[in-house]
Amino acid sequence: MAIKRPEGTKDLLPAEAQFWSQFRQTAFDLFARYGYVPLETPVFEKTELFVRGIGEASDVVGKEMYNAISGGNLAKLVAGEHVRSDSRFSLRPEGTAGVVRAIAQNGLLQEGGAPIKVAYAGPMFRAERPQNGRQRQFNQVGIECLGTDDPSVDAEGIIMLMRFFEAIGIPQDKMTLLVNTLGDESCRPAYREALKNYIVDHSAELCEDCQRRAETNPLRALDCKEEACAHVMAGAPRIEDFLCDACKEHYAQVKSYLDAAGMAYVEDQRLVRGLDYYTRTVFEVQVSVGMDNNQNAIGGGGRYDKLMAEIGGADTPGFGFALGYERCRIALEALGMQMPDPPAPALYIACVDDGQRSLAFQLAQQCRDAGIACEFDHQNRSLKAQFKQADKLKALQVAILGPDEVAAGVVKLRDMASHEEREVSLGEFVTSV
Repeated sequence: MAIKRPEGTKDLLPAEAQFWSQFRQTAFDLFARYGYVPLETPVFEKTELFVRGIGEASDVVGKEMYNAISGGNLAKLVAGEHVRSDSRFSLRPEGTAGVVRAIAQNGLLQEGGAPIKVAYAGPMFRAERPQNGRQRQFNQVGIECLGTDDPSVDAEGIIMLMRFFEAIGIPQDKMTLLVNTLGDESCRPAYREALKNYIVDHSAELCEDCQRRAETNPLRALDCKEEACAHVMAGAPRIEDFLCDACKEHYAQVKSYLDAAGMAYVEDQRLVRGLDYYTRTVFEVQVSVGMDNNQNAIGGGGRYDKLMAEIGGADTPGFGFALGYERCRIALEALGMQMPDPPAPALYIACVDDGQRSLAFQLAQQCRDAGIACEFDHQNRSLKAQFKQADKLKALQVAILGPDEVAAGVVKLRDMASHEEREVSLGEFVTSV
């Protein structure tokens, strides 16, 4: 039986690989207008980074990470021996923790200096049940801004993400922007305690995950997709009743910036996002096409002012977001988008017989060196078959080389749209294409 790709993964065939490349470049070009520059991190990190950064009680760390043990340490683990933490690695389930680690480790943020803004794109990995828009290896595009807690950064990032979705073809009327605040370490503990007590009081009506979250992460119960849990949690205490004055003011300023920009949004106090490091602002963008209501988020993020310190760096405020490529593609296809055709070569060089193949090879290299996309026959096919191949490739022109043309020192060029032909000298061939 032929070996197949792992479940929950997808091959990006040429048309989609080209679209993914354009998708990323559109993001980087747009984000650059806001001062964001590219940064890349390894696809695997020390497991400790995600345990400390995302939170050991989160579903991502508890259930969904792909973990590995380096070298001969696997045998030690099987034998019940101790394996050092620096021998335990995980494929990255999200991008923020690795980017924050890279910024801290490489000293990219100078004390008293301007905030650093970076953008990234690439594969992430989660060991969960594959479904529409959710794969075990998936692609994300994201940004992170570290070095300031000003609410203008939050609003700027939210607007930038919405502008990107519009740029790739998702109209505003098909998207809903949800915003919320989670408070900070000065006011959230009291809210967590109130939420915990509410969950305990209603535990008989909640699923096992929500019952467990009463102790580990009560806020995550607000985001449960079980209909019964959602109904119960609709009556839970509200974060707005627990916010300190500083968090109220920060949230009010974020909304003020969004209002000034004419950005429509819905306040959703059940919005918490799935990772433990968020503080204050959180937001999510949902679409009304292509996916069911439980899996319709195409991007989101928020503020994480304690993450840098949590992973061992200096106490540094941060803000970021990530968007899912696969879910965006599903939404775009539901809106009628077609994958682009591979780029057509400007030229196809056809030979009448084998005697011209060496010259055709040389001319093809000259064209490519001059920046001209060019193809020619690699299979000794007939002239008729070569024209069929040129037509299939949608070549703009075909250069015809035969014994008569070579003897006269010329090349015959045919325009494939008009079928008009002209002769050019071999010396002027490349500049004439």
